[in-house]
Amino acid sequence: MATHPRGERRAPARPSGRLPGRLRRTVLAGLVSAAVAASVVGAARPVDVPAPVPPAVAPLTPAGTTELAAELAERYGAERAALRDAARTARAHGARHRAEALTAMATAERSFLSFDGRDGGRGIEVVGDLARADRIAVLVPGVDTTIDSYGRLQRGAVALQKELGPRAAVVAWLDYRTPATGSAASVTPGRADQAARTLHSFVDELHRVRPDARLTLLGHSYGSVVCALAAPGLPVAGIVLYGSPGTSLDRAADLRTRATVWAGRASGDWVAEVPHVSVPLPAGSRLGFGTDPVDPAFGARRFAAGDGGHSDYLAPGSVPLRNLARIVDGQEPDRA
Repeated sequence: MATHPRGERRAPARPSGRLPGRLRRTVLAGLVSAAVAASVVGAARPVDVPAPVPPAVAPLTPAGTTELAAELAERYGAERAALRDAARTARAHGARHRAEALTAMATAERSFLSFDGRDGGRGIEVVGDLARADRIAVLVPGVDTTIDSYGRLQRGAVALQKELGPRAAVVAWLDYRTPATGSAASVTPGRADQAARTLHSFVDELHRVRPDARLTLLGHSYGSVVCALAAPGLPVAGIVLYGSPGTSLDRAADLRTRATVWAGRASGDWVAEVPHVSVPLPAGSRLGFGTDPVDPAFGARRFAAGDGGHSDYLAPGSVPLRNLARIVDGQEPDRA
């Protein structure tokens, strides 16, 4: 399926709504102060745990189910070896918590398409049978998701796959350096724009090897910004923005996608308090993410997301988990 090369993307439309002058300046001052304070605190954090350079990973080959399953099994085995190498390096460095996390990720029950322990850690894990699944969900996490906190994302992927059943696979996509809550990076789209290019390439590859599977992109928190910026031309059936602070775009139409765009937010999610502004910064960047995706003016289809908090959307048995599974299945969720 043809996609739009990243270099040919038109500049996305930006939110046009603006707060009154005094309020706008107050909000801007608060966001900048929080970002600067968090950046200063972050500078005092320990140096990241060293990790070996991972082996090069070749693109998956479009093939029949049996051949693809064999290729995936080989890839998973190679990534387990890379995880064990990274665990040994972390242990030698005295990073016991990191070593234990990596050792757990290297067990035979886990299936990683890629792993890189450097720069905070990155990984792409598959839950389910990717070679045979007829529905594939790609989970893109947001702030504070690192290798050390990866268990939360993995548990969410497992819960969603169980809700969907054996004919579905869920991909936990942590292939970018997520910002820390309250940091300068968390209130600007810079990291999301970089991550969007990587995500776009990954989803294109997934579509090439599984062209008949129904693909759905699910972005949580800052991950929703990544998904929105990656959206143009992606061969996916749905794009779900949940727990989102905004997308840096004004309307769902600005995602330039044929996919159905969904949005949901739980009533107990603190992200509802984030000011929905978009303020120009030097060098072409912006502060804030503009229009609220659950605002009717944005134009997304809204689904019921329950009364949980910011980290509860994939909790087993929850309202949002059930509705996210329905969207991945191509069914109608409960509407907000």
